[in-house]
Amino acid sequence: MPMGCDVVVVGLGAMGAGTIWNLARRGLKVIGVERFDRAHAFGSSHGVTRICRQAYFEHPDYVPLCRRAYTLWDELESDAGRFKTRETEAPNAQRLFERCGLLMFGEADSPMIDGARRVLDVHNVRIDRLQHDAVRDRWPQFDIDGSLECLFEPDAGYLRVEPAIRTLLGTAEALGATVLTDTPVRDWSVDARGVRVDIGNDTIEADRLIVTAGAWSGRILRDLGVRLTVLRKPQLWFECHDPRYADCPVFAYQTQGAFFYGFPTVEPGLIKLAEHTGREVVDDPDALDRALRPSDIERVAAFAGRRLGGVSNHVLRHSVCMYTMTPDERFVIDRHPEYDSVSFAAGFSGHGFKFAPLVGSILADLATAGATDEPIEFLRLSRSGLR
Repeated sequence: MPMGCDVVVVGLGAMGAGTIWNLARRGLKVIGVERFDRAHAFGSSHGVTRICRQAYFEHPDYVPLCRRAYTLWDELESDAGRFKTRETEAPNAQRLFERCGLLMFGEADSPMIDGARRVLDVHNVRIDRLQHDAVRDRWPQFDIDGSLECLFEPDAGYLRVEPAIRTLLGTAEALGATVLTDTPVRDWSVDARGVRVDIGNDTIEADRLIVTAGAWSGRILRDLGVRLTVLRKPQLWFECHDPRYADCPVFAYQTQGAFFYGFPTVEPGLIKLAEHTGREVVDDPDALDRALRPSDIERVAAFAGRRLGGVSNHVLRHSVCMYTMTPDERFVIDRHPEYDSVSFAAGFSGHGFKFAPLVGSILADLATAGATDEPIEFLRLSRSGLR
């Protein structure tokens, strides 16, 4: 007999995990389906850390959503502690969201610096402009020449990626959700009775379907015609024993069209650095090249040698993730235009992880009520240029 539930969620990366947590909190019977294991390293939601910030230079309309996401990360930690999931009971359990601040370095007219100022004007996010001497006194490891401005967001920080996903899934299970891993979805369909999701030898029947398939969204939602481009993105861990990076903010440099970022030394002897810019298109996410190439290292190592004192040019570890890009680099979150029982979220364009619990809440709203009170009009499918 087919499995039955109120809602089936396809894809349990950050957004799918956030979705089944929200659905389970509302008392719904939910099944989540993931083609790999939980908190796997084959998609976009992996790599130890992700930046969490309200200085949303990409578009100021993200700021109210980001503030709500901050609240939900705190609620997740509270839920997880209450249900004592395996993640929170681990001997080395840590907070999911570390508010260590964010340093932003760039030319005055760079998108990051100019956009952060607009956010300050529109939403009154606390963003401090720092003089060079103040930066050098407090964080002497960062090189800033006279052409760069420095902004500091004290309430920003980083999220622990894999523990966050495992906590979302574990807490959802504690609330009654079913998580199916190593279970690829073959197809889905809608009829008068509801939705059917084919998972090989079995079928899930549900009232509603939510698709959060990351880099595979274009394939699963091909009937929408959304223009999604998948990019290959290496993440690098350089050798670093400089104690100044153990207690420092997340940092980002945007200069002359290049955008690099990094984190404190969350793991002893390792500092994570990456380039946000660059466009190597992935034609098939199942065929992603995960090997480390010399070209993956060159630009990031040059940046570190120029801007970061005390960081070796020796890469000790790497991973490769994927950005799923929309043409305007904004997310797309909506109901299916043909099927009211189907909702989806895709195209997180390399800056979506921090919104995972809120995206899950929005998708739960769309699936159960057909609408949401969250301000997502700028993320709707109907905006121009998306298809």
